[in-house]
Amino acid sequence: MTSSFRHITVLLDEAVEALAVRADGCYMDGTFGRGGHSRLILERLGPDGRLLGFDKDPLAIATGNALAAEDGRFVVVQRSFADLGEEAAARGLVGKVDGLLLDLGVSSPQLDDAERGFSFLNDGPLDMRMNPDAGISAAQFLASASADEIARVFKEYGEERFAKRMARAVVERRELKPFERTADLAQVLTDANPAWEKGKNPATRAFQGLRIHVNNELGDLERGLDAALETLAVGGRLVVISFHSLEDRIVKQFMKRQAKGEADNLPRDLPIIPKAFEPRLKLLGKPIYAGEAELKANPRSRSAVMRVAEKLR
Repeated sequence: MTSSFRHITVLLDEAVEALAVRADGCYMDGTFGRGGHSRLILERLGPDGRLLGFDKDPLAIATGNALAAEDGRFVVVQRSFADLGEEAAARGLVGKVDGLLLDLGVSSPQLDDAERGFSFLNDGPLDMRMNPDAGISAAQFLASASADEIARVFKEYGEERFAKRMARAVVERRELKPFERTADLAQVLTDANPAWEKGKNPATRAFQGLRIHVNNELGDLERGLDAALETLAVGGRLVVISFHSLEDRIVKQFMKRQAKGEADNLPRDLPIIPKAFEPRLKLLGKPIYAGEAELKANPRSRSAVMRVAEKLR
């Protein structure tokens, strides 16, 4: 199983530089995709280095298995990065990983392949699952969810201000005919949106909300960040690339919270702060964005923001 759709890795050099790869180190790529970051990490590893990749998408796993067959230092598993703690425990890697990368969101091949159902630009089956063999599809969700639940998904995950109006339109139309195709849903959402944003398809935010809900992206991110902190070795790097404000807010708040520690919860006159309340992460530099050259070569990089932290304890 392969894919002919091209993927341009965002912030490729910047992310791998931020990992500070050691030749004999152990690393995790929590979002293998088509392997852009993983291949560059492998270039910097020596014969004793190791890299473990994760992905839910079967096409990504097929690419990963091909890479693993070529390079014995690499292994890929078909799991969400939310499960990286369990995988690390099974492999004896808890507290031993020198760097962990998360490149969040949907990949270019997933967006460009109409059969995956992620995009309103190309008509295809209304699926949206990163792993088509697990969970319920977007079509199944829309067929059974209440108007209130659909509106919540559009508003909370898509930040769509006309969520209720658009959800009502979906429920009214599904009584006549169930939604099965992306173009059909996009048209109903477009017709129900009373105020189109310049340069943005009226269905954009609702589609984002559906995708995030179907794949539990924000829940996976929260679990993955917690697991990453336990999996990293002291001095290990956590590098996260986000593509929309909801993701970045979770990453930013997590890193700030772990960099601040829990001292605020202690009495002010306590002479010594217990080690359990000390910071666990150190923030490294400011957020990093794509440069002009990358923006010209890959417009999808315009929304990317990368944050980096180092484990202290």
